[in-house]
Amino acid sequence: HKLCYKHSSTTAQELRLCIEDQEEVEESPVDEFGMTPFHVLFSSVEPSEELLEALLYRFPYYVLGWKDANGKLAMDYLVTNWTGDNKILLQMTLQNWMLSRLTSWGATSWMEVMENRVHDML
Repeated sequence: HKLCYKHSSTTAQELRLCIEDQEEVEESPVDEFGMTPFHVLFSSVEPSEELLEALLYRFPYYVLGWKDANGKLAMDYLVTNWTGDNKILLQMTLQNWMLSRLTSWGATSWMEVMENRVHDML
């Protein structure tokens, strides 16, 4: 969480190393506000694509569906703070959140259809 709060001075490598250290401790991915690292990253003015990649690699897709203490999903913050640069972040997030489920079900053809729809939306 701390590194996501300080995203402008955090590198993806620093975040990956911190995540690896925390895996050993098995800390909860939720802070006192019910926010996941995705919530924190997306609530910033300029979220980083590299940090998002590191988070998507580490956390399972269903963490993106968790709501914080205000009842908001992480993607709610991304859309609220929308800029044209956030398009790729939303695309990465939707692909991970929606398509990872379909892949785990073995629904390859359905996954391809949904992937195309995500691309069309954005």
